[in-house]
Amino acid sequence: MPDLTMRAARPTGRSRRPKTFNTGRVCAHETCSTRISLYNRSDSCFVHAPKHYPRLRGVVTAEG
Repeated sequence: MPDLTMRAARPTGRSRRPKTFNTGRVCAHETCSTRISLYNRSDSCFVHAPKHYPRLRGVVTAEG
């Protein structure tokens, strides 16, 4: 019977660094003084960011 062992290999290649934005940014909302993360591409904090709803796929049900 042959030896059926599996071997793992490390992923190769370069990993891409995350995109960063300017440091010291503050939320664009006039009454908010929240500092925005270095990795947040938006000009506003999470609380004041425009709401985005995910695209839903599948059957549309009647509410009732």
